Amino acid sequence: MSLTSDPLTGISGVLARMNVLLDTLPPELDSQATFLATYRRTTVAVGEQVEQGRFEDPGWVDRWDVAFADLYVSALEARVAGAEVARPWRLAFAAPRDLPPLRRLLLGINAHINDDLPQSLIAVISPEEFDRAAILARRQRDHERIDAILSGRVSAEDAELSSASRRSVLDRVLQPLNRAGSKRFLREARQKVWHNTRELNAARLGGPEAYATRLAELEILSAAKIGDLLAPGQVVLRLAVGGFGVTLPPPG
Repeated sequence: MSLTSDPLTGISGVLARMNVLLDTLPPELDSQATFLATYRRTTVAVGEQVEQGRFEDPGWVDRWDVAFADLYVSALEARVAGAEVARPWRLAFAAPRDLPPLRRLLLGINAHINDDLPQSLIAVISPEEFDRAAILARRQRDHERIDAILSGRVSAEDAELSSASRRSVLDRVLQPLNRAGSKRFLREARQKVWHNTRELNAARLGGPEAYATRLAELEILSAAKIGDLLAPGQVVLRLAVGGFGVTLPPPG
C-alpha cells in the first residue's frame, strides 16, 4: 500500500507512528490498543479511498486526515511520555482497564470526533475558504463522504469487538440494531461537527482569546459526554436515540 510518495509523511507517516505505539504501549495503557487498532484500520481505509480518487478534492482530504489523525496520535504519544493532554483524552486514557472494549472504543470516538474533528477542519479550511461558498460546499461534501467509509467499517469493527470480548445473549440478539445505531450516531455526530467548525471559525476571526474560549467550551462539552458513555444499559441504542455529538451554543 502506497498512501503517499514519502513513507515518512502524510497518511503513511501517521500509520507508522500508530504502528510504533501498538508495539510499545506500556502495560498501564494496554487497554488503549482497542481504539488504536480500530483507528489504524479506519485510517488505512480512508487512505485507500483518497488514492482511488473517491473525493472531490483528494489532496485536501489527505491533508485533513493527517491533521485529524495527528491530534489523536500526538495525544497518545504525550500520555505515554507522561505529558498533559486535553480533558476528553485524559478521561479516555484513564478509563478502568476492565471496561468493556465497546465502552473504551466509544470514549476514544467521543474525544476524537467531538473534540478533535472540528479542530482538524479548522486547521485545513482557511477563513478565506469559509467565505467562498463553492469551496466550502466542496469541503462539506467530502466531509460527509467520510460517513460512507465509517458506515462500511461498522460490521467489520463489530466483528473485531466480538472477538475481543465476551458478549451476553442479549448483546448478540441486539447486534443488528447496534450496527444500525452506530451508523446513525456517527452520522449525527458529524453533522454537529460541521456546526461546531463554523462556530470555531467565527471565533478565530475574533482573535486568539476568543478562539481559545470557544475551544475550551467544546472540550468541556466533549468531556461531559463521557457520563452518557459510561451509564449502564445498551449504550449504542441509547446514543442512537439521544445523540452522540455535542453542539456549541451561541457565544455568550
